[in-house]
Amino acid sequence: MSTLMNFTTTKTLLTATINSTTSTKVLTFHRRLTCSAAATPRLVPNPPDLIKWVRREGGFVHPSVRIAESGPYGLGLVASEEIPKGCQLIGLPEHVPLRFPVVESGAGDEACVGLVNLARYVPEELWAMRLGLKLLQERAKTGSFWWPYISNLPETFTVPIFFSGDDIKNLQYAPLLYQVNKRCRFLLDFEKEVRREVEDVKFEDHPFGGRDVDASSLGWAMSAVSSRAFRLHGKALQNGNSGDVPMMLPLIDMCNHSFNPNAEIVQEQGSGDPKMLVKVVAGMSIKEREHMTLNYGCLNNDFFLLDYGFVVPSNPYDCIELKYDGGLFDAASMAAGVSNPNFSSPAPWQQQILSGLNLDGDQALLKVTLGGPEVVEGRLLAALRALLTNDAEAVQKHDLNTLKSLSVKAPLGLENETAVLRTLIALCVIALSHFPTKIMEDETLLKNNVSTSMELALQFRIQKKSVIIDVMRDLTKRVKLLSSNESLAS
Repeated sequence: MSTLMNFTTTKTLLTATINSTTSTKVLTFHRRLTCSAAATPRLVPNPPDLIKWVRREGGFVHPSVRIAESGPYGLGLVASEEIPKGCQLIGLPEHVPLRFPVVESGAGDEACVGLVNLARYVPEELWAMRLGLKLLQERAKTGSFWWPYISNLPETFTVPIFFSGDDIKNLQYAPLLYQVNKRCRFLLDFEKEVRREVEDVKFEDHPFGGRDVDASSLGWAMSAVSSRAFRLHGKALQNGNSGDVPMMLPLIDMCNHSFNPNAEIVQEQGSGDPKMLVKVVAGMSIKEREHMTLNYGCLNNDFFLLDYGFVVPSNPYDCIELKYDGGLFDAASMAAGVSNPNFSSPAPWQQQILSGLNLDGDQALLKVTLGGPEVVEGRLLAALRALLTNDAEAVQKHDLNTLKSLSVKAPLGLENETAVLRTLIALCVIALSHFPTKIMEDETLLKNNVSTSMELALQFRIQKKSVIIDVMRDLTKRVKLLSSNESLAS
């Protein structure tokens, strides 16, 4: 039996204020600090046994699967004895995952219809908030079917919307600061929309059972979903395809992340056990006491921190974001000793190439990246190669895919390629200078007894600076190799 839950516990976690000491008026969110997910209390002190609940509902849990502490990551799933590769670990029936309701026109109860109406205010990029509304509805409901699962969820989350104002600024990275403040503002605005929508609703039709829902409880729900939900195949559409449907998967969502996971999610369509919607299978042999892991996605640390509340050290997919700006790139080229750069005033044929790269025009996408598997984003590399030469004929001999590839050695000649790489190195120097602290200073601060949010902010900015330094090293090696090739050629 679920207990009535009011949202006062989360109200204390998130209170928005305007920081008048800054010129830009940033939102500040105050949070009760925790040391780790392990130290974060769950919604109730002694929640129901999740494994027993899944089995009771017709699901499957391997006899050797246990819930246990997972170091800094809190609770996770561990093998009590070795589990061979290919074994099924968990299977959930169709009715166990938590999904946003699909309401046909004129159908459904008023509370469900009200939830759908509220979801219309949520932008697609914040899809987690849509499912979060359903989560809040079930949390408020007496006797909710999902109460054994919801009661096991953390009371707080370590995502940046719950950081203090100072710790948000301590991230030191403008693209992430923008996303954090954007989410905070959305939650404050959405709180007003929710209040307006439910103001005159009868108690029995209230989507949250008459409970007061504010920015804090909305933030808790959105964070619970963004950090735990999976996007799986939904029911087949008329065209034969099946769209991705966000779902919260009880017990499965306790698997931690790894880029080299030992388990994988299997969702078989039209085969296997028709009663099982989704399964987790051992992708390799799992040793005794080893934790079960899934790959959350090949994401950079912006996404991991923003949605999941952790930072992956030496993340091979981490990158830094820059804005393609003619003045900035001219300055970088001149700092690199490149004469007469054309970034601020490209020739018509160069503008045509920029348009083809979606770096010019009304709908241009000016965000470019350094780092990750590409080292240099292909669009940025092609633009530099084209704009650091005056030989239109030489450029037109190559297609854009060739110009975008770093593995293609000097398609426009050694001199052009050297100028491109030196300009990129100068851009890295400029990007690094935007951080007010150095890595050594950050590492010294980490050794102190800092809060969880400060620790995450330090880890995040250390990793960003490390990405820039790694890119600089890679590009410097390429410049030296070009120099040696030029010497051999002469």
